[in-house]
Amino acid sequence: MPPDFWTVLFPAVTAAFLASIVEVVEAFTIVLAVGTTRGWRPAIVGTAAALAVLGLVVLILGPALRFIPIQALQLVVGILLLLFGMGWLRKAVLRSAGVIALHDETLAFDEETAELCAQTGSPQTLQWIAGIAAFKAVLLEGLEVAFIVVAVGAGKGLLWEASLGALAACALVLIVGAAVHKPLSQVPENTLKFSVGVMLSAFGVFWIGEGLGAEWPGADLALLPLAALFLLSGIGLTRLARTTSERSLA
Repeated sequence: MPPDFWTVLFPAVTAAFLASIVEVVEAFTIVLAVGTTRGWRPAIVGTAAALAVLGLVVLILGPALRFIPIQALQLVVGILLLLFGMGWLRKAVLRSAGVIALHDETLAFDEETAELCAQTGSPQTLQWIAGIAAFKAVLLEGLEVAFIVVAVGAGKGLLWEASLGALAACALVLIVGAAVHKPLSQVPENTLKFSVGVMLSAFGVFWIGEGLGAEWPGADLALLPLAALFLLSGIGLTRLARTTSERSLA
C-alpha cells in the first residue's frame, strides 16, 4: 500500500464515491418517474444517451489536463474545488439547521410523475418528452459528478481511481434502486453532502497552496487538519444557524 493512500488516494476516491451517490440518487428518482409513467424504453434511451455524453466529457477532458503545467492546474482546480465544496457545505449546514428544507426524493418523484402525467400529445411525442426528461436529469447531475471526478483526480494524477469510485457509486445506487423499485428516500443525502463539502474544500485549499508553491507541513498529511478545520467550522455554523433560526421564530 503506497504511503499516501490514506492522505490522498483514499480521500479522493471517497469524495468521488460519496458525491456520486448523492447525484445518482437524484437522477435515479427522475429516471424512475419516467420509467413508471411513460415506460422504460424512453427512460433507458435517455439515460444511455446522457451517460455517453458524460463519458466523452471525461475521456476528452481528462487526458487534455496533462498538457497544463501541474502548478497552474492545481491552482485552478483548487479554486474550483473550494468554491464547489463551500457551496455543498453551505447548503448542508442550512439544511441541518432547518433553515431550508431537506431534499425529499419521494416528493421529487411525486412532482416529476405529476408533471409527466399532465403532459398531452401523441404517444410518440410523450415518449420523446419523457426521454428528454431522463436525459436532462442524468446529464445535469452527471456533470457535477464528472467535474468532481476530474477535479479530485487531476491534482495528483488520480483520474482513473476517482472514476472507479464514481462508477462504484453508480453501480450501488442502480442495484439498490432496481431491488426496491422506489425512490431512495432513506439515503442520508444531507450527511453525504456535508462530508463531501468538507473533503472538497480541504482538497481545494491544499491544491491552491501547492499551486502557489507553498510547502505544506507534513506534505500530504496537511489534508487531515484542513478537513478537520472545515468539519468543525461546519458543525459550529450549523449550531449557530439553528440557534439564530429558533430565536427568529420565538
